[in-house]
Amino acid sequence: MKSLAQCMEDAGMSLEALVAASSMDARVVQAIVAGQYTPSPSDRQRLADAVGVPRHGIAWGHVIEVQHLRGNGPQFGRST
Repeated sequence: MKSLAQCMEDAGMSLEALVAASSMDARVVQAIVAGQYTPSPSDRQRLADAVGVPRHGIAWGHVIEVQHLRGNGPQFGRST
C-alpha cells in the first residue's frame, strides 16, 4: 500500500493536476497529500480515481506524529 504522494509520483502527477482532476479544494488536497488530514470516503474515491489507483490501494490517514501535551491546563485554573 502506498501513500497518495507516492501514487502521484508514480503517475507523474503534480499537486495542481491532482486538484484539477479531483475537483477538490486545493488546501484540502494539499493537507491530504501531506498526511495532515484524513479524507472522507467520497473524497478518497475522487482522489483515487484522479491518480488511477483503486481506493483500497492507497494508505490513508495521518502521518504526522501526535504530540501529547503535559499538564492540567487552564481548565483547572493553573498550569503545571
